[in-house]
This record gives sequence, structure tokens and C-alpha cells, in this order.
Amino acid sequence: MRWNDLFRMSISSLSRRKLRTFLTVLGVVIGTSSIVVMVSLGLGMQRSMYSEVEKNGGASGITVTGKGQEEMPGDGAKKESRTKYITDEVVKQLAQLEHVKSAEPVLSLPAVVLKGSYEGMIEIQGMTPAGLASMNLKMEKGGKLPDPDSRELQLVFGNYVLAGFTEKGTGRGYWETGVMPDIDLGKDPLFLVLDQDGYARSGQPADMGTEKQGGDGAGNAGISSAPAQAPKKYAVPVSGVVAGGEKNQNANSENVFCDLGVLKEYLRREFRGRAIPGQPTTKSGRPYGKFVYSSAKIQADDMKNVERISDEIRGMGYNVTTNKEYIDSMKKQFEMVQAVLGGIGAVSLLVAAIGIANTMMMSVYERTKEIGVMKVIGCSLSSIRRMFLIEAAFIGLAGGITGNILSLLISGIINIFVSGGGMELGGSISFIPVWLLFLSTGFAVLTGTAAGYFPARRAMGLSPLEAIRNG
Repeated sequence: MRWNDLFRMSISSLSRRKLRTFLTVLGVVIGTSSIVVMVSLGLGMQRSMYSEVEKNGGASGITVTGKGQEEMPGDGAKKESRTKYITDEVVKQLAQLEHVKSAEPVLSLPAVVLKGSYEGMIEIQGMTPAGLASMNLKMEKGGKLPDPDSRELQLVFGNYVLAGFTEKGTGRGYWETGVMPDIDLGKDPLFLVLDQDGYARSGQPADMGTEKQGGDGAGNAGISSAPAQAPKKYAVPVSGVVAGGEKNQNANSENVFCDLGVLKEYLRREFRGRAIPGQPTTKSGRPYGKFVYSSAKIQADDMKNVERISDEIRGMGYNVTTNKEYIDSMKKQFEMVQAVLGGIGAVSLLVAAIGIANTMMMSVYERTKEIGVMKVIGCSLSSIRRMFLIEAAFIGLAGGITGNILSLLISGIINIFVSGGGMELGGSISFIPVWLLFLSTGFAVLTGTAAGYFPARRAMGLSPLEAIRNG
């Protein structure tokens, strides 16, 4: 029997039992869409993770931090303790390592920002112009990176920094009211307090935590009732705001960036003669002779060289974390998540396969006379088998295609919901690549064909005379 005849007879058989065919196809639709949507959630989260990593140097990015109290061999059996700091000299050494594309210092420190009745505790990250440029920050319209030649400290605000601001009197902010503070970062100048501890003590009596050295020569602390002196407030403009608005969060949404050189000048003026917060001091409490950075961001020339560079830096005595290690760790977790989600969806398709087998078996019993006639007129057993397998495969194909269309619709709805819900995935929690559509359709056809195999074998085993007599 020719293939076109088999197709025609198969379609005709399915069309005669429209309701049963529809319900069977519906089962495949639900099963296919369940698998695709479940897997797409894992793929979407993985894609979002890769996107965030790219904003922080990509897979070839390396972060180097200092290491405290490293034991160094001394004379004889003695050992010395030495802290490994990230200084300008160290950054230069790191930049000169083989396969290192760039090395940029990062200085992080807490500060206070004031505007009207609002105050906010922020974390400033001072970076070089090259370091800021490498982050590829997407700004709101009109925003730009800080000008390194400017004498004033310019800030780049993350799009979610204002959510941490609170009213001075009530302590209420975005998380209590659901409303962002009425501050226009593009127009309103802010006041920055670099001495966070001094700000916390200002207005407090000294006996609430500020001790003053007494004059009895014994080193005893005397008590003073005078309030601590308020630290200086610097008027600072906002040069840009990270794109995203109030709804979409990303790795830089809660960060505040500025030019490293200008920040260092401000810190030197503010803490002249005193130790800068976060900076090490000598045993006598004096400021350390060199400026110490929080970390250094290194860019390898190729992802293949990340491990080699990391081992070399660890050998120098510093702590190293790499985006590649993070990606590998997260990839394993996402693979487990995808396997679990795909397995949940596969259960639905398994139920659909049972439905296909049941439908095809019922079709065999209802068409025993037709099968008997086909055998009597000389139709081969293989043709009868192919006819039933074609019917089962067509059910799988129709269900797979329809299920994929439904999956795209559900995925779009999920992403719209996530985008409007302010979740930290950039509005793309579900991602359906083209290969997943083809793979799911092929899997649905294979499942349908497999489910129709035993009914087809049953049809082949019918006796022609018994089929005609009992049909």
C-alpha cells in the first residue's frame, strides 16, 4: 500500500472520531507544554545568570582581595605574621602577569546620603575610568559616567538605591510605604557624609558612647556631656542612574559608583590626620602609609587562562574568586533544577502517552472488520502496522505543535508578570530557544509512535476471518 493511501486512511480514521482524537491530542498538548515551560524556566534563570556575570567581567573576570595574617617563615623556628593588602604597587604587579588583560582597583566604603527629610546608608564603590567603562553600565536617558577631571565627587546611582532611603523622624521608607522617596536624582543635589561613624555619633551625648581622655595622667577615660561634632556634608551631583526603573533589579541596582581618584582626594581631606574607615593602621593607631583597596578586578585575555592566573595570584598570598568558578557552580545547580522541572513535565507527557495507547487500542477493536478486509484483499502486515503508527505519530505531532504554541504564550505571560513584579531577573525568567521547540515536537512524535506500537502489533495479530466474522 502506498504511503499517501496510508496517510489518507489514517487521517480519515482520526477525523471520524473527532471528540476522542481531540481529547487525546489535548493530553499531548498539556504534556508538551508542561515540559517546555518547565525547562524554559531553568534556561531563563541560567541565561539571566550569564547576563549578570557579563556585567561583572564575564567568564574571564577575576576578583582579588587581601589576605589577613599570613604566616611567613622567619629566622630559625620563628614565624612572622603579615597582612597582604591590595595597593597600587600590587595592582601594577597583577597587571604585569602573563595573560592578564587589565587590572583595576576597587575601593568600597559605607557612607550616608542626605536629602531633605530623607537619609540613606549606601556603599560607595570607587573605580577607575577604565574599570567603570568595563562594566558596561546601561544608564537612564541623559546619564553618564563620572568625569575623572572634575573636582567634585559625581555619583552614579543604582536604580534601586532610593529604596533604602528612610525618613529621619519615622524611619519609614519604600519597604514600609511601597512608595519611593520623592527625590529627583537627575536634578536634586544630594549631601554626602563620608564619616558614617561621626554622623551616627553627632547629636549624641559623649556618655552615650563617645569617651574623652581625662587629664589625670593615668589614662582613665573622662566623661563629657557635650555632643559629638557633626561631620562635614558634601554637596554631590548624580551624573547618572542605572537603567531599570523601580521594577527591574540587577547586580548593580543597589550600588553607588564614583571615580576612584576623586574619592581618594575627598577621603584625604575629610580624614586628614586620622585613619580612613576601612583603611589599616599601624600598631600606634596612625594611618597606614599606603592607600589600601578593597579588591582588584582582573580581566584575563582568555577564559582558558583564568585558572592559571588564579593559581599564580593565590601563590602570591591573595584571595581569589573567579566568575568561572561561580558559573560552573551555578551551572550544576541549574542542571539539577532543569532535570527536576523537566521530569515534572515528563510525567504529564507519560500520562498523555497512556491516553494515546488507549485511544489506538480502542480504534483497533472498533475497526476489526476493516482490518480483516484489508488482510483478505492482500494488504501486508507491515502496511497495517504503519497505518496505526502514522495515526499515533500524527496525534503526537498535532499535540507537539499545539503544545509549543501554548508554551510560547505561557512563557510570554510569565515574563510579562515577572517584568511587572519587580523580580531580580530582568523580566526574562522564561526562555524558549528554537532547539527546544524542535526537540519537544520530535519527542512528542516519538512518544506518540511508541504508544501506538502495541496497538499496531495487536492489529497485525488479528485473524482475517475472525475479524470479518466478529466485526
